Amino acid sequence: MPIVTISGNTGSGATEIGRMVAQQLGFDYVDREILTEAARALGVSERTLAGRDDRSPPPTLRERLASFFQDFLERSAVAGAADPLMATGGLETLMATSYREAAALPAVGREELTDSRYKEAITTIMTGLAVKGDVVIIGRGSQAILRDRPDTLHVAVTAPFAVRVQRIAERDDISPEKAKGIIEESDRGRLDYHHKYFKIDPTDANLYDIVVNAGRLRHEDAAQLIIAALRFKAPQSTREQGA
Repeated sequence: MPIVTISGNTGSGATEIGRMVAQQLGFDYVDREILTEAARALGVSERTLAGRDDRSPPPTLRERLASFFQDFLERSAVAGAADPLMATGGLETLMATSYREAAALPAVGREELTDSRYKEAITTIMTGLAVKGDVVIIGRGSQAILRDRPDTLHVAVTAPFAVRVQRIAERDDISPEKAKGIIEESDRGRLDYHHKYFKIDPTDANLYDIVVNAGRLRHEDAAQLIIAALRFKAPQSTREQGA
């Protein structure tokens, strides 16, 4: 049950390549948006899970994420401390935080979301996803949280700064100068996030099994390269794809 973590700066192509890898392998795909959607739909997914029996189909990704969220919140309730995540939208807000916003979370606070609660929540989700495997996870410190799992392929996707600027300018229909500012702010937030929560530099190539330059490769070719690397890393459990 292999796992792929893919990390990359804004405009690198990491998310697009990750979706291709997941689709071609038949794996689940998880990024910040999907985590946020699952947290938003927590009540609905939990009711669906409660109504299952042995004849029901396997839980969907959203339902499994909801189960991880619910276990996390129940542990908080047992601890007895007032937890802002228990409030309506609290968990959704936490999952939706950008790298910059997460890096700025306070260390303590009675009515605030804190950095320790964030790290606990994101670690719970990543380790829960790893139990089933067959998943592509984009960012969120997954390369650090799952660093010791032998069945996990850690991938960094890079691209030259100028290429990233052009991609974001075209994607958002904005000027290159504005795209440059967005990327620089995002890069700073990503560095701060990983330093704060995991004491790592996400640009350190030693954190990854392979580094893919998506400025030189087409996204489709980068996805095939990652799939080939995964078959070397987890040859007994990787699903073989048809021609």
